[in-house]
Amino acid sequence: MAQEETIQKLIDYPVIPVFYNNDIEVCSNVFDACYKGGIRVFEFTNRGENALTIFKHLVARLSNYPEYIIGVGTILKQQDAVAFIEAGASFVVSPCYSEEVFDECYQNKIPYMPGCMTVKEIYDAATAGCEVVKIFPGDVVGSKFVKGVKAVFPKQKMMVTGGVEPTKESFSNWFGAGVSAVGMGSQLFKKEAIDAKDWNSITEIAK
Repeated sequence: MAQEETIQKLIDYPVIPVFYNNDIEVCSNVFDACYKGGIRVFEFTNRGENALTIFKHLVARLSNYPEYIIGVGTILKQQDAVAFIEAGASFVVSPCYSEEVFDECYQNKIPYMPGCMTVKEIYDAATAGCEVVKIFPGDVVGSKFVKGVKAVFPKQKMMVTGGVEPTKESFSNWFGAGVSAVGMGSQLFKKEAIDAKDWNSITEIAK
């Protein structure tokens, strides 16, 4: 998928699950539950030794899920970017800007979304060529920060992660401030649901 198409997909389906678990069966079921709930963009985070193996497993299942795309988060080193891009990542997300990761994404023509929490960081990422930046952590900077930054960078697309809840009020708050997408982890994937393997509840929250 071309970079422009990936970014458009992000805008069309702007609720992005952010998930990792070291159990491949749990990941498969969560991946499936999110799709059934209408999710079409999924961020799998690189937070465990077997993350790449599980990621490859999910990519191999994409043929069963029309229009579904998967990217990788928590990428800080070039070698990790290389490995996950080769495995089929449609986009790469970092908790902060990394020039070497940006270069790798640029060479492969896929979106790179670095985490930013200051105006300077947003400016640097935008100047480098990042079409989407991740406001992180959202619960620290708040929606007022996003609204203020959008006044200065009106064309910059932003995704916020942290502090987003699956409620009308939370969505209205963040999208009203100007974000193009939101990432959700623990608020979407309740520990109780994961422990109980209650995949239907995840689908319902996603809906």
